[in-house]
Amino acid sequence: MTPQFGLVIVGDEILSGKRADKHMPKVIELLAARGLSLSYADYVGDNPDRLTATLQRAFANGDVVFSCGGIGATPDDRTRQCAARALGVELVLHPEAEALIRERMQDVAREQGVPYEADRPDNVHRLNMGMFPFGAQIIPNPYNKIPGFSCGGPGGGAVHFVPGFPVMAWPMIEWVLDHHYSAHFNRTPQTEQSVVVYGAMEAALTPLMQRIEIMHPEVRVFSLPSVDHPQYGRHIELGVKGPAPSVPAAWQDLKNGLHEFGATCGPELVRNL
Repeated sequence: MTPQFGLVIVGDEILSGKRADKHMPKVIELLAARGLSLSYADYVGDNPDRLTATLQRAFANGDVVFSCGGIGATPDDRTRQCAARALGVELVLHPEAEALIRERMQDVAREQGVPYEADRPDNVHRLNMGMFPFGAQIIPNPYNKIPGFSCGGPGGGAVHFVPGFPVMAWPMIEWVLDHHYSAHFNRTPQTEQSVVVYGAMEAALTPLMQRIEIMHPEVRVFSLPSVDHPQYGRHIELGVKGPAPSVPAAWQDLKNGLHEFGATCGPELVRNL
């Protein structure tokens, strides 16, 4: 059974507007390229209690969740600590993460033409980036070797933690997808078909939408209203989406229903998900 995929975006800077989130559209793109889709997303700041509660929910279900941000070693980076708290385990220095972080520090020293001093306070502090919840597995970071980590949840799913920097996070998310979830790629291609309905009210179309979902429980009906579209004016984009083999029959029944309703329809749209 294909798991549901979720996303957690962490950071006060996102909620304050200092930085705009780029992760959600990219994760949607990465999933879609593999025949998968994003089911939900949560935005949460750096408040430890709220972040812990968000991660507890993520761990409690059987979903695959990507968490972006807050895994550094500065005081405002609290994701690692909150993940351990959510799981009820201790933070421990992951041996493979330690080796990679030390390798990175040696690389930097070599690039700067200075000796590598393992016991220098700033280098010792950098090892905190390898403190993960007990039992975690690492996620390789091709940009600078500082890894992310994955933790299994009691509900059978997993949360995968990556940095907030897109240049690091996105290839790490791809690595997780390709190494852990390839069995689910393109197993059930999804299709979406819709039509622009001019001047209609959602309340008047709701009985038709409900009837289509009862007749075709494997598909979902959606309605996207607009009141000031520059081309179509006030309209509703009404459609169905679901497994590709199931959509055509539901789509035909929807169009028949719109015809019986006397709706004025415009362009039809098809999108493969």
